[in-house]
Amino acid sequence: MIIEHFTHGCIPLFLEFAAAEGWISSEWELEFLLETFPEGCFSCRMGNRPVAFVTSIKYDKSGWIGNLVVAERMRGRGIGSSLMEKSMNALFRAGAETVWLTASGQGKPIYERLGFVEIDAVRRWKGNGTGGVNGNLRYISLEMAVELDALGWGETRKSLIEVTHGRGEMFGTEGAFLVLQGCGGFMQAGPWGCAVESDAALLLDAALARLERGLEVVLDVPERNGAAGSLLASRGFRVAGRTSLMYFGAEPLYCPDKIYALGSMGSMG
Repeated sequence: MIIEHFTHGCIPLFLEFAAAEGWISSEWELEFLLETFPEGCFSCRMGNRPVAFVTSIKYDKSGWIGNLVVAERMRGRGIGSSLMEKSMNALFRAGAETVWLTASGQGKPIYERLGFVEIDAVRRWKGNGTGGVNGNLRYISLEMAVELDALGWGETRKSLIEVTHGRGEMFGTEGAFLVLQGCGGFMQAGPWGCAVESDAALLLDAALARLERGLEVVLDVPERNGAAGSLLASRGFRVAGRTSLMYFGAEPLYCPDKIYALGSMGSMG
C-alpha cells in the first residue's frame, strides 16, 4: 500500500469511483481542490492502480474533508483511516483549527470513533425552475458575498465564493446572495447566504425565474435553518436525502440560520 498525492491524471478514475457511490462530482471541482490545497489530497495505490482517494481544502480557520472513497473490494483494511489521517494532518499543519465533513448514516459511526461531533444535518432539496422574467436585483460584489458567507460559517471562505461566483451566476441584495451553478444536467443553488431573512424568497424566486421551466434545481441546506426549509417547501421543493454535518477540533462559530445552501454537493462546504 503506497499513499501518495492525488494527481490530475487520477481525476477520471476518481469520478468513476464517485459515480459508483452515487455522488455528484464534477471535473472542475477536483481540478479546483487539487490546485487550491494539493498537500491535503491523497490517493492509495496497490500496484499500478489507485484504489482509494481523499480530498480536502483549507479556508481561514477550518478545512473540509470532502471525498473519501475506497474501492469496495479494498474496504476493511484501514485504507480509509490512513487517508483520513494524512488529510487531517495536512489541514492542521496548514493552520486549521476545525475540520468539517458530511457523513452518510453508514459513515457517521466511523467518524464518531475518530472524534468527530455532529453539529447539524444537511438536507438535499430538489425542485424546478419556473421560467419567467427575472426581477431587478442590484449587483453584489464578491467582497460583500464573502462577508455574508462568513456570517454563517464564522470565517472567510474567499476561495470557494470566488470559484463559484466565477463559474455561475450570482444574485444579490444588500442582505443576501445566491449563486446558481451548472452541474451536469441540472442546476445547483449555492452558496446561498442571508443576513436578512426576508431577502431569501426574493433571491430564490429571481433565480428560479431565470431558469427554464422544469429544469431540475438541487441544493444542500442545513436542517437547523427552518426558515430555508419552509421557503423551499412553499416553492414545491422536496427533500431527497440527508447527511450528518460533523466537525473535529475547535467548536466553530456556526450560525445555520444565515446559511441557506452550501456551496458544493458535500465536498467543500
